[in-house]
Amino acid sequence: MNAHLPATALIAEDEPLLREELAESLHKLWPELVIVAEADDGAEALRLMQLHGPEVLFLDIEMPSVTGLDVARQAAACAHVVFVTAYDQYAIAAFEEGAVDYVMKPVTLPRLAIAVQRLKERLGSRPADLSALIADIARQKGEGQAHMRWINASVGTSIKLITVDEICYFRADTKYTRVVTAASESLIRKSIKDLVERLDPEQFWQIHRSTLVNVKQIAGLARDLRGHLHVKLKERAEELPVSEAFAHLFRQM
Repeated sequence: MNAHLPATALIAEDEPLLREELAESLHKLWPELVIVAEADDGAEALRLMQLHGPEVLFLDIEMPSVTGLDVARQAAACAHVVFVTAYDQYAIAAFEEGAVDYVMKPVTLPRLAIAVQRLKERLGSRPADLSALIADIARQKGEGQAHMRWINASVGTSIKLITVDEICYFRADTKYTRVVTAASESLIRKSIKDLVERLDPEQFWQIHRSTLVNVKQIAGLARDLRGHLHVKLKERAEELPVSEAFAHLFRQM
């Protein structure tokens, strides 16, 4: 880094409010840092990275299509990486393998301040080689060892943190997915397909192309006049239709 020029950074995060909060927090903690670009997915992050050549990348590990891991792999040793993650084991691995740092969601100012300090100390050195770390995390993802533990959902102009145990079900809603708990409903931008890949399959069953249900929230089953199955919930009055493709899940119930 040129000592006379401010450091530059790119933020890649698919949740708009989280991305905005991270940018605002960085401005408070490191006002000299120039955020040259923000991306809402990995593909855009790659394009912007090539365009702007930032020295620092704040990458959400889990993004649709092109992930933060894919971006970090392309970045090679050209930029310092801070992983933003909801997964403890990813974060620990990132730190131990020599990544600049990690921040856990939801991002807090004290923890981000530590990451900023470490970045400032390392900007004059060569960025860490993350190839071993990326391969290890990709392996963990493939083996299903890390499952989503909470959801960051948009409620008005704020972000609501919802643990997966609170969730009764997910249902596709046009471009969004509705997150339904016993007492509330929120929207997220992740698709049902994406959630199937990230959630514990022992806890969340897909019962319809548009619906995932928390097994712990199932109270029982009912059949309508046509013989179609419906899931009855412990804490919600509505019943969820089960498509024929997923009816086999309930044969032992």
